[in-house]
Amino acid sequence: MKILFTVIYFYSLSVLIFAQNYNLGGSVQDSTGQPVVGANVLLSGTKIGRVSDLSGKFSFQNLKPGKYSLDISCIGYSTLKVPDIILKNKSVSLILILHQVAIQAEQVVVTASKYEQEIGNLPVSAEIISSNEFFKKDITNLSDAMRYAPGVSMIDDQISIRGSSGYSRGVGTRVLLEIDGIPYYAGDNGDISWEAIPVNAIDHVEIIKGAASSLYGSSAIGGVVNVITKNIPRQPTTYLKTNFGFYDKPSYSIWDWSKELRTYTGLTLSHSEKIGKLGLAFSISRLSDMSYEQSGFYTRYVGFIKGDYDFSSSSALSFFFNSLNQDHGNFLYWKDSRNALVPPDADQGESVFSDRYMFGAEYKNIISQNVFFNFRGSYYNTYWHDQTSSYNSSKTNLFRGEAQITASVSKSAVLISGIEATTSKVNSNIFSTPSAYTFGVYSQFDFKPEGAFSISTGIRFDLSKLDTLAETNAVSPKLGLNYRLSGKLSLRASIGTGFRAPTLAEAYTSTSAGGLVIKPNPYVKPEKSLNVEFGTNYQLTDFINIDAAIFQNEFYNFIEPAVDPKDGLVFFNNVTRARIQGAELNMNGGFLSNKLHFSLNYIYLWARDLQLNQALKYRPRNSVTASMDYNFSNFDFGADFRYWSRVEQMDFELVDLGLLKDGRDRVAVYVLDLRAGSAFIFLEIPFKASLNINNVLNYNYVELIGNLAPIRNYSLSLEFSF
Repeated sequence: MKILFTVIYFYSLSVLIFAQNYNLGGSVQDSTGQPVVGANVLLSGTKIGRVSDLSGKFSFQNLKPGKYSLDISCIGYSTLKVPDIILKNKSVSLILILHQVAIQAEQVVVTASKYEQEIGNLPVSAEIISSNEFFKKDITNLSDAMRYAPGVSMIDDQISIRGSSGYSRGVGTRVLLEIDGIPYYAGDNGDISWEAIPVNAIDHVEIIKGAASSLYGSSAIGGVVNVITKNIPRQPTTYLKTNFGFYDKPSYSIWDWSKELRTYTGLTLSHSEKIGKLGLAFSISRLSDMSYEQSGFYTRYVGFIKGDYDFSSSSALSFFFNSLNQDHGNFLYWKDSRNALVPPDADQGESVFSDRYMFGAEYKNIISQNVFFNFRGSYYNTYWHDQTSSYNSSKTNLFRGEAQITASVSKSAVLISGIEATTSKVNSNIFSTPSAYTFGVYSQFDFKPEGAFSISTGIRFDLSKLDTLAETNAVSPKLGLNYRLSGKLSLRASIGTGFRAPTLAEAYTSTSAGGLVIKPNPYVKPEKSLNVEFGTNYQLTDFINIDAAIFQNEFYNFIEPAVDPKDGLVFFNNVTRARIQGAELNMNGGFLSNKLHFSLNYIYLWARDLQLNQALKYRPRNSVTASMDYNFSNFDFGADFRYWSRVEQMDFELVDLGLLKDGRDRVAVYVLDLRAGSAFIFLEIPFKASLNINNVLNYNYVELIGNLAPIRNYSLSLEFSF
């Protein structure tokens, strides 16, 4: 689809404040002349940017004379590039026109190559989840949004992209989660705390499918999820959201253990504003859920502070602080299928308390017109303890630093190089007191000559040391190609290797829980993978886009929980060889003058343990996700559907050991959700309301062995911005 835009140059008549330095600014508008609020305006090749305010205006001040280019993007609009803007003798002001589109084929992402690129130019598959999805579906936990993402599945709170992961009860992940490019995982068990991420602060989420270890190192063996938070607007903004929901009665009266209405509630307050060169935003949320399961309750407080400070138009500092304080029940699995919402008697009354605090910062500096430097650093403190017979607890401190140089070698070539290191120390009665450190160095070269062809090649070296385990290292190369056959059709291909070092928990866990006795395995090895993908994207019409891909992942020394036949104890061990093959088809678009939007995704997986010649655990053979939205005036009506074929393998060792009754009970999954929402102005205050009915059919299924997924529930949410 050809991008239409209008750029009107006119010169400022104001007196320059800084001698020989000039301003570059203007306004962002849509095709009707209305201001576009929240558009991202970036100086090309850097992460130095501005966000358009309520009047659509933006400004870069005190720029040195020279040639500059701008990249402008906003969810729901085609991207815009403005090249070769000359600052000489006078400041420049621009009127930038963005055009609304139904297809986000040209949305700019930063995750694939650690600098901004259009999705259509990537050699790998990628997805974007906009913040609007969170409101429409009344999502308060990011993990729930992941369930609707094409090619992504969630087993309880563990994510799998194209079958890369099964379920290891919160230990280890093969998908790297980041917040604004800073990794966000615990230093002891390497888990992802989705509930710690403030949904209200998210601008959008970028998902990269397939091994990304050549840039991101360990934990990115299955892909990357990068949460991009909202830019701080210059106009002071206060936001308030409240929601209330309740669970329906279970399908069978024998399951109704409570006999009372089980509710869940949420309250979020946030504020942001600019004070001179300093921008600040904060939010606090309280979320509670009585749960449909006995001992499935939680109460959590999520805090978030974000700041940015512009030293000049060529250097800036951004930072965030995130906290999670939580008390939740410890429902491991059901008592039996007749008591599907009640844990075994021995597990009654168990709970877990946790505190998590993370500080992250990034310094950005334009060294020259062609060289950009940034440094990212973070500190992550986690502490948790449970109220069980074992009284497990762990406290971990994780430090991380990364320096990166992005250089525009020419108009058609970009070189990204970086170095990073982490160190972590654990003090616990479940993992002992081990420490670990990692070191990595990477480089990637992207070449896009004149024409339709582009190539991306990169390599990374990783060194990992886990306490008493032998030091390990890995080299992860990759190669990616993208070729646009026409304005509507493009082809892509990629091949790369992945690497994941075992977490401290996988090597040193020694505890018992729910009748399980887990022992350490100091001989567990790092796992590696080889990932190959071929894909195509076709713009069928201006409003319908089709994307298809086939892929194959070869895993070596795959780490999965297993039962040692010698003593019947559970430990994390290396599956000698595993193979995951599959195909994915996505279609999305709009009809009826773009008032009716739809998306449809199908993925086929053939995931095998080659040593045992059986299916890998928790990988459904066929999966379908679909959604439809109809916009009428200020109202939006929508439906979401998810399907999984019956999973072949789960943790059936629990059944064989006599720890779990009826654990082989499972069915194919059919889940339908309905929603309706409206946005309007009430007493000059922007107001949104949303009504959701989840699992409308009250369909009973399990994602995780011995765990009935959420039954039918209803929620109402209200949002105010002023």
